[in-house]
Amino acid sequence: MKKILIAALIPLLFSCSAKDAEKGLSKEDQLKKYKSELAILKKKISGLEKEIKDEGNSEESIKVAVTEIANSKFEHFIQVTGNVEADKNITITPEANGNIISIDVVEGQRVKKGEVLGRLNTAQIQRSIDEVKTNLELSSILFERQERLWKQKIGSEVEYLEAKANKEALESKLEALEAQKDLAIITAPFNGIIDEIHQKKGELAGPSIPFAQLVNIDQVYVEADVSESYLNYIKAGEVADLEFPAIDFATKAPIYRTSNIIDPSNRSFKVRINLNNPGHKIKPNLISVLKIKDYEIDNAIVVPSIIVKKDFEGSYLYLVKKEGKNLIAKKTYINISKTYNNLSLVESGVQLGDQIITEGYSQVVNGTLISIK
Repeated sequence: MKKILIAALIPLLFSCSAKDAEKGLSKEDQLKKYKSELAILKKKISGLEKEIKDEGNSEESIKVAVTEIANSKFEHFIQVTGNVEADKNITITPEANGNIISIDVVEGQRVKKGEVLGRLNTAQIQRSIDEVKTNLELSSILFERQERLWKQKIGSEVEYLEAKANKEALESKLEALEAQKDLAIITAPFNGIIDEIHQKKGELAGPSIPFAQLVNIDQVYVEADVSESYLNYIKAGEVADLEFPAIDFATKAPIYRTSNIIDPSNRSFKVRINLNNPGHKIKPNLISVLKIKDYEIDNAIVVPSIIVKKDFEGSYLYLVKKEGKNLIAKKTYINISKTYNNLSLVESGVQLGDQIITEGYSQVVNGTLISIK
């Protein structure tokens, strides 16, 4: 509209000059008057052009949203994969050899410490025990008689000592046979659940043959390998987040201990976290994702990672700068030390109070005219 007005002013000037000519003004007077009116017209046109430019700039500005930089808390975590283990998860094997004559439990049965799980054939041991008992009975009678004679100063000391030694040897032999017989009874070393029975009745059992699997998962632990580069940042007692994706379960627990040895094969150390497991939801060998905090700072400059761009000079973002009466986008390079959870920790390049463009940043370049939503 203003451009149309400018175009209309020029013919109006010539129209006025024509009227002046009709009034009988001399050419010299007409020229002076024309120059004066032309100067006024140029001034008006210049003012209108400035208004048009300002109006055009306003229409061409990019609308953006901005955020003022303030102190924020920044936390950095590492994520590693761990495996669930149980201290009380063992394979039970008999301590003696023999055929299995009974299996006294079933899979899934809860047992107590000392409860009988199975028995082996002890017929041969029992025969040896019976034989030793008979000999011991005779030896005891002979020793008692020899002892009475010795007290009466009858007989020799050698005969008395031989009778005593023979009796004591048979007693020791009987005790060993009884202990050997006990080894043929398979018992539970702790409270738990019979998870699996590996053998059947009638099969030959022995110390090298698995008999059953006994587990107690009231308490379990998660063990994970962590890179040696975090050795100075992860300590026992720090709380870790644990997720078990397979069972859609998450919890928190303190780190129980960190290993004192670096594994040379993968340059890592082990971290162990103990867990109570009352519902037995967490099973041995289940995969867990550990999130452990290795860095924290309370007063920091933190920006959304999504607004940070990169070029051959480094990382940058756009600040809001005032240029005259206008606002422009200012490309500003920054140094980022850490990034986590879509947030970046800025070490230098911006300061508190700066306004950063958080929406519309992909539509601007350095110097783009902007307006704030």
